[in-house]
Amino acid sequence: MFVVISIVLFGILPYCLTGNVVEYTSNGYKLTIDNKDDSFSDETRQHLINTYFKVMPEMNNYFGQNQRNVRLTVDPNYKGAAATSGSNIVLGAEFIRNNPEDYDAVTHEFAHVVQNYPTYDPNWLVEGIADWARYKWGVNNEKGGWQLPNFNSDQKYTDSYRVTARFLVWLERSKNRDIVKQLDQALRSNSYSEQSWNVFVGKSLQELWSEYLQNPAI
Repeated sequence: MFVVISIVLFGILPYCLTGNVVEYTSNGYKLTIDNKDDSFSDETRQHLINTYFKVMPEMNNYFGQNQRNVRLTVDPNYKGAAATSGSNIVLGAEFIRNNPEDYDAVTHEFAHVVQNYPTYDPNWLVEGIADWARYKWGVNNEKGGWQLPNFNSDQKYTDSYRVTARFLVWLERSKNRDIVKQLDQALRSNSYSEQSWNVFVGKSLQELWSEYLQNPAI
């Protein structure tokens, strides 16, 4: 049975499921926070809530998806930053405690929830798109100390994460503004291959990377 807490923050209605598990709902979206860390601050909690209800509708709209139910566990035993399986996200308590402004780490994870691809292949592109999403929709990247990296010639498109995200930004600005959406659709339908680049941009992945090396400005 739900116990209703008679507080509404910014149109978000919380329900207490147990002492440590609280469910927040707004406009058909639901975020469940399972806090296992005694030091988890109310301020950080509110940042995570606000971020979810801002960026998830935007991501869903852009990618044509309808992922509206996420469970986020703040876990002191998880030693990384964050990870996602399906619609379940684990956030490292130590990470967010030491990096309280870097709460857009969950924006990257929300992107994985929206992706929900049938396979994690190629992983460099999956992670690159998730960091591209953080770049596009992140609400506190600058204060969180996160940005796309400066270009250097030793980078490879398979470096994943921010390096790949920067390449995707360059592609959408200089080649095809819908490239990320098209790649997402190919990954979602399990039809992605290296030939996809020729279809979407008219050049091979290696040809595009070579052009990027010559003029990487974004």
